[in-house]
Amino acid sequence: MSQEQQGAELGDSPTSPDPDSRTTAATDATPVVGIDLGTTYSVIAHLDETGRPITIRSAEGDLTTPSVVLFDGDDVIVGREGLRALSGEPDQVAECAKRDLGLKRFHKSIGGQVFPPEVIQAYILKKMRDDAALQLGEFQQAVITVPAHFDEVRRKATQDAGYMAGLKVLDIINEPTAAALAAGIAGDYLAADGKSHIAQNILVYDLGGGTFDVTVMEINGVHFRTLATDGDVQLGGRDWDQKLVDFVSQEFAGLHGFDPRQDPNFHAALWRECEDAKRTLSARQKTHVMCQFKNHRLKSEITRQKFGELTANLLERTEFTTREVLSAAGLAWDRIDRILLVGGSTRMPMVSQMIQRISGKQPDLSLSPDEAVAHGAAFLATQLQAKASGRTPSFEIRNVNSHSLGLVGKHPQTGQAENVVLIRRNTSLPARVQRTFRTEQKGQRSVLMQIIEGESALPESCTQLGRIVVRDLPRDLPARSPVQVEFTYASNGRLSVHVKIGGTDRELTSEIVRENSLTQDELDHWRNKIAGKT
Repeated sequence: MSQEQQGAELGDSPTSPDPDSRTTAATDATPVVGIDLGTTYSVIAHLDETGRPITIRSAEGDLTTPSVVLFDGDDVIVGREGLRALSGEPDQVAECAKRDLGLKRFHKSIGGQVFPPEVIQAYILKKMRDDAALQLGEFQQAVITVPAHFDEVRRKATQDAGYMAGLKVLDIINEPTAAALAAGIAGDYLAADGKSHIAQNILVYDLGGGTFDVTVMEINGVHFRTLATDGDVQLGGRDWDQKLVDFVSQEFAGLHGFDPRQDPNFHAALWRECEDAKRTLSARQKTHVMCQFKNHRLKSEITRQKFGELTANLLERTEFTTREVLSAAGLAWDRIDRILLVGGSTRMPMVSQMIQRISGKQPDLSLSPDEAVAHGAAFLATQLQAKASGRTPSFEIRNVNSHSLGLVGKHPQTGQAENVVLIRRNTSLPARVQRTFRTEQKGQRSVLMQIIEGESALPESCTQLGRIVVRDLPRDLPARSPVQVEFTYASNGRLSVHVKIGGTDRELTSEIVRENSLTQDELDHWRNKIAGKT
């Protein structure tokens, strides 16, 4: 199937409803929260009676909760204890599940059991919800953040995780947008009457534990408008840790003849050592990593300069993306008024130094890199609550899509499959686009639409979001009958699709079959299990 000249794809696959109806509006009678669901650490926040964002401490008294889950027999333990268990019981611990979102299974079995990654995320959300309830009372409504570069499949998986944790997900918001929102409201962008002093352009550089985003936004009073965004969902502080782990392991192997990374328990312990060394190097010029394995010992000295050399290619990747986003926004550095660093990994001095070198500007470190994203989500959650009560919104957010959206079609001359883009990358959201395609054969009984996300003209190089199948078409349907497809892309990056077959009464809306998504029965099963009802 393609626009006008191209023939329609045939298909024969079942369809199931997309449970997006779970996104629910809040009411003023219940608390609402914002959650930064991070790869390595997560944060939850709310607004106090004065409208000030407050980070809610975990039951252990910490501002952040390690995104680590320990499966200890029938007990599921999230957070600090799970992190401690990594060294001695790595086979029982799940970490960095955020990187696996969109896949059918978490990258390793836990205690011999296979988990969908969104289930592990749900356990983390449940822990945070329970901890916050000790201070706020029972609640369900939340806004959850995602990397700006998350595709639609990962966004849906995040919403599904919220559902399984017993939350009503009011919305999802991009992490850099949330940080910019927190900065704009907490900073000097608005006058006392809520009006703009002057339009400001802000670049948000967000380097977390497992993901990286850059977003350029315009803040004009109560209006927050994204101009361009890009990132890497497989790049974060853990990759800096990995460089240290590899360096020390190779040094140990060269000295003693065997690689400590081959032992799962010691590998996890060495990782913790290297993560601590990384943090130390943010304050000191040098540190040591102790490596003891099989009665052998190594004390490896790491200087800040050496660390920079080991990780130079990682930093260069973020620099390249930053320059690309600035170009996509159509701005030069002299048009950027503020560079905001968020994400715990921006504490590494090399990040600030690189930003200052390429921009000529001192980056803004005024907000907590750990808390800013959750605070912005809390602002949005409270606004959605107010809006549901009929009050005028206090601010407006306009995002862009981070990936192009299209359908698999056939080229009219070659007959080869191609990506027919309907909504291009960095299009302002919400967006609605209609396109007319044509059936290929006379008497065609079904039409298959393969929805993909990506920039390549080759469908196999893009991400398949799902399929829509329209079945049981009339036997006498002429060839080249019109197929009208409408994409509606929401501000939170979630897609709905409407299909109408010309000459028939067949219409479908949002019946997208996502191959790696859990079914509604599976979602309900895990929701009950996580709640302790099964």
